[in-house]
Amino acid sequence: MNKSSCFKLALYAVAVALLLVGCKKAGGESKPADVDYYTCTMHPSVRSQDPHGKCPICGMDLVPVKKKSAMAIPSAETNTETPGEFVVPVERQQQIGVTYTTVRKQPLHETIRTVGLVTSDKERRWEYVPRVEGYIQKLFVFSPGELVESNAPVLTIYSPELFTAQKEFVDVLQMRASAQSNNSASVLNSADELLTSAKERLRLWNITDGQISNLEKTQKPQEYLTLFSPFKGVVEEIGVDQGRKVMAGDRVVEIADLSVVWVWAQFYQDDVATLSNGLPVTITTSAYPGEKFGGKISIIDPFIDNATRTVRVRIDVQNPNFKLRPDMYADVELSIDSGEGLAVPADAVLPTGLHNIAFVDKGGGKLEPRFLELGREYDGFYEVKSGLKEDDRVVTSANFLIDAEAQVQGALKSW
Repeated sequence: MNKSSCFKLALYAVAVALLLVGCKKAGGESKPADVDYYTCTMHPSVRSQDPHGKCPICGMDLVPVKKKSAMAIPSAETNTETPGEFVVPVERQQQIGVTYTTVRKQPLHETIRTVGLVTSDKERRWEYVPRVEGYIQKLFVFSPGELVESNAPVLTIYSPELFTAQKEFVDVLQMRASAQSNNSASVLNSADELLTSAKERLRLWNITDGQISNLEKTQKPQEYLTLFSPFKGVVEEIGVDQGRKVMAGDRVVEIADLSVVWVWAQFYQDDVATLSNGLPVTITTSAYPGEKFGGKISIIDPFIDNATRTVRVRIDVQNPNFKLRPDMYADVELSIDSGEGLAVPADAVLPTGLHNIAFVDKGGGKLEPRFLELGREYDGFYEVKSGLKEDDRVVTSANFLIDAEAQVQGALKSW
């Protein structure tokens, strides 16, 4: 080998050595110490040590995967995970359709809608039930649906027992009058006791105080007893005809006052905490489109229905024109106003079972997972108890893809 060849060979060896040293320095400087390798979020099987590499499958930029010592680890004191920041390039966010919203304070208003069934008010419903045997001498109402005014006659009943009781009452009145004229104290005391007992028996047989007073004045027993409606109402049912014999306990006529009705509605158990007696409720029905009826919650059933997981609620509704009718379906709307509070859109919250997570924009493609403590949901927004502050920018779409990026980069370990 001549001198020229030896010189060329030595020069080549020096050049190779310098090239290797330069590559090692370049690689050491470009790869951070806490990065284990680089991978593709869409193809996690790809692993590379090149920080500027691209995925050989889809051509996307590779993202760093930190070493285990740099990943988020559970806190020793709280035994909960402390999430860390991760990077999703802005171009990549645009590709997967990431959008943001700003966390603000706003009115916490919620509208709960359900259905209900109209029923008559049991406190305003009266059944005529004879307490003695007798005969219906005359009916003043003949069909369900008839309107009956207050103190209007409903029926006349004949009963030999009632006639006998009235006659005995008159006899006691005459005996007391005779005792008073003869100044017989013992007979007068006995007559007063008998008179009190006779009045009570007449009352128990549905004879009113007014009718008893009239009998006391006229002292003429009536063969027929007329029963009057205690309120303005609607005939709900008629169980007899004129002339028919009735026995004690038979249902004769039923009248319902529909000026106030009940609406029984069902609410899911998640809404129980918002219900309280006296809460105003709006009632609507398809029979009267656009018309609203005001009501208030009066009773909340303490028992949950085992099949539907709902609780029954009674709503008292004013119904002066008798528009709402028993067994009519109704739509129930309950508005809850809880003041003002920090709220985040429901789309920004990623429920994982273990946590509720939101991803906060830190600028320049950096994102930070936050564990949230949430309150109730108000018309598409959750009340935020902790985890976010006002003016934070949070991801509202593509949350699952962002979460995948966080998982790959080690910002989140548990769900």
